[in-house]
Amino acid sequence: MRWCKSIKVIFMVLLSTTIFTVTIHKVPYGHFKDLVNNSMVERLFHGKPCACMERCLAASDVKWFAERFRKDVPPVKNSALRRDTNKWWRGLQSSTPRVNYTEVVDQLFSLFPDKEHYSDASPDRCRTCAVVGNSANLLGSHYGSLIDLHDVVFRINKGPTKGYEKDVGSKTTHRILYPESAVDLDNSTHLVLFPFKIRDMQWLISTFTTRHITHTYTRVKSSVNADENKVMILHPAFIKYVYEKWLMKHGRYPSTGFITILFALHICDQVNVFGFGASSTGTWHHYFDKTRTHYKGGPHGGDFENKTMHQLQQRNKISIYKGYR
Repeated sequence: MRWCKSIKVIFMVLLSTTIFTVTIHKVPYGHFKDLVNNSMVERLFHGKPCACMERCLAASDVKWFAERFRKDVPPVKNSALRRDTNKWWRGLQSSTPRVNYTEVVDQLFSLFPDKEHYSDASPDRCRTCAVVGNSANLLGSHYGSLIDLHDVVFRINKGPTKGYEKDVGSKTTHRILYPESAVDLDNSTHLVLFPFKIRDMQWLISTFTTRHITHTYTRVKSSVNADENKVMILHPAFIKYVYEKWLMKHGRYPSTGFITILFALHICDQVNVFGFGASSTGTWHHYFDKTRTHYKGGPHGGDFENKTMHQLQQRNKISIYKGYR
C-alpha cells in the first residue's frame, strides 16, 4: 500500500502549503474556506477538464449556459469587422463621423499585432480570475489579500488600489478602460481597450503615436503610461455577442463591468466577482468617491444584467462577493 502512503504525504505537503499561504498573506479566517476549496489539495481528487476543484468553465453541462456561451467568439482577436458587426457597432455611435472604419481598424491592428491570448486550456491548468468592480460594498470587506491571490485580476476604469489595499488588494494584471476612464499603468499591467466607438480606437492609436487627440465628448488624456506590448483590444464582435446572446438585446449595449465578467468566463477556469452591486446600506456609489451609480440607469440593460449575473452564480459559473455579511 505504498501508493496510499505517497498520497498521504502529498496531501500533507499541499495542505501545509495552503496553510502557509494563508498565514503569509494574512488572509482573514473567514476566507480560509475559499482558499482551501481552490487549493491543489482538493484538485488532486477531481478528474476534470481543468485543475480547479470547484468548477471548470470548459465543461458545461448546464443547458442554459451552453445555449449562450460561444467559445468561437474570442474576446481579443485582431481582425476586420464582419458586415453585420460593423453595422451594429456603427449604430452605437452618437454621430456618424466621416471616417473610413476599415482604415482605422487596419491601422490599429497593425500597431498592436494579433497574439494568441489565453488559449492554453488543459487538464493541468486552473486559472483563477478576480473581476473587481468599483462598488462601495468593498469598503470594510477585507478582501484585499483574497483578491491578490488570483492569477488574473481585472480592474475596471479608474478604480484605484493605493490607500484601499486592505479591501481591494494591490495586484492588477488587466486594466479595462476607454479614453474617458484612462489611467497610467505600470509595466506589468495589460491595457485592455473596450472600444464602444470609433473615436476610442483613434485615441489608442494617437496615444502611442502622435498624441494629438485630447477630446472625445469630454477632455481625455493625450497619452497613457503603458507597455504597448501588453495592449489588448476587445473586438467589437465580442461586445455584440454579449449583447445579443447574454443580454437578449436589453438596453442599447452592455456595461463595461458585465462585459468584463464575460471576458473572464472566456479566458479563466474560475471566476470570482468583487465590488458589484449596492453597499450594505443599499446605496450605489464608488468605493473611492461619492459618485452615485445605479444598475437601472443609463443605456445598459442593468436590471437584466443583474439578473443574469445571479443566474451565473446560481449555476456555479461565478461566485459573487458582496462585501458584507
